Amino acid sequence: MNEQVRGLAPAALWNHFADLNAIPRPSKKEQRVIAFVKAFGESLGLPTKVDDAGNVIIKKPATPGMENRQTIVLQSHLDMVCQKNSDTDFNFDEQGIDMYVDGDWVKARGTTLGADNGIGVASIMSLLSSTDIAHPALEALFTIDEETGMTGALSLKGGLLDGHILLNLDTEADNELTIGCAGGIDVTATGSYATTAAGGTAYKIMVKGLTGGHSGADIHLGRGNANKLMNRILLSLTTDYNISIAEINGGSLRNAIPRESFAIITTTEQHSAAVQQSVNTLATILKKEYATTDPELAVTIEATTTPALVMDAAFQKSLLYALYACPNGIYRMSPEIAGLVQSSNNLARVLVKGGSYSLQCLTRSSVETEKEDLKMAITSAFALMGADVAYAGGYPGWQPNPHAPIIQIMSGLYEEMFKEKAHINAVHAGLECGILGTNYPDMQMISFGPNIFGAHSPDERVQISSVQKFWGYLLETLKRIPTKN
Repeated sequence: MNEQVRGLAPAALWNHFADLNAIPRPSKKEQRVIAFVKAFGESLGLPTKVDDAGNVIIKKPATPGMENRQTIVLQSHLDMVCQKNSDTDFNFDEQGIDMYVDGDWVKARGTTLGADNGIGVASIMSLLSSTDIAHPALEALFTIDEETGMTGALSLKGGLLDGHILLNLDTEADNELTIGCAGGIDVTATGSYATTAAGGTAYKIMVKGLTGGHSGADIHLGRGNANKLMNRILLSLTTDYNISIAEINGGSLRNAIPRESFAIITTTEQHSAAVQQSVNTLATILKKEYATTDPELAVTIEATTTPALVMDAAFQKSLLYALYACPNGIYRMSPEIAGLVQSSNNLARVLVKGGSYSLQCLTRSSVETEKEDLKMAITSAFALMGADVAYAGGYPGWQPNPHAPIIQIMSGLYEEMFKEKAHINAVHAGLECGILGTNYPDMQMISFGPNIFGAHSPDERVQISSVQKFWGYLLETLKRIPTKN
């Protein structure tokens, strides 16, 4: 129950989080949460502005004795990834998140939790509403549409912010200080295809139960991609039994590793038993291959109503070959930073039905030229099948500056408070800092946050004790902000 969450400490933060999570806030549908945050700032009597993109900026003066400190920009994004289990009845456009406490964790029932980046938003709200927390002058920046294009950050104009230090509260491990990130671009292949009348026996093949996760932060973990696994099954069946495909529907969001895929096929009565047996055999093989990363993987086949149309055989082969050739997962590791993925692709969405198709990827790299190279590799695979390939949502990476004063301050403070060194890193996920830096090039930036596991999947959860650790660290950081030059 959400009331359990409201009883946690620190009380202000968790209550603001519960208030936030009561409001539907899918990416590109943030009107209600924008209005909520605007009303919040105005209720406190603080200068509040909504820019042309929908970003909300709230400014709060320094507390007594802190007026000579540098102004701090606190930044988090308002939107959330909306993912649910297929058997969960939930409407993200209309319902608030159903949260509950499970030991040291806050979770949601069958959906994403919105701790990414709701905990960051709630933390900033707590500072804005506080009457007893020492802090320098604050500029709260709540951006929109981070998860599906970063259009809020991209649209933020220069001159709106006065601060020279930005604390981005969107990292998901409480022992990390993030000082760089990858850029990204959406690559989409679309087109039409010829169909023929269906016949024979129809089956529905389902790939379900994959772990999924964040297509940047989790891409190095080797988790199964439902679109790739389904394509493997369908090409095998096409090769061995000359099946016909009526429909493929896999994945959902570009920044989530696909957890489910569904396909409808037809085959002759003669091959029906063999097709079913082949799928079951492949299910056994895949479950063995992915036993460690995706223990709940399930591949099933069941009889279904025969569709009216199936793909033309030539197109079907071209499609399956192109999807097989499309790069997915790690493309290159960083040669400079151990363990950091430098470039990757997520084959996020495959929708083929009724004579038209859309194949969607999110391509990431911390090296702009390599991002272009990977983009062209994907384009080539799809262009060879005659697809129209388009690009959208491109955003730059964030170049690390390990010598920035705020990084030195926060790394030293972390060691002082927790008796261990913080892990200072760059991440393969997309953060808004690189984009914001284009209009605020002199701004020092750092990102940190509490432990959030399973982001972008219905397994998302945030650790209560880690939120308490993060909150204490944030408050102490504000006390250490240096004086103005």
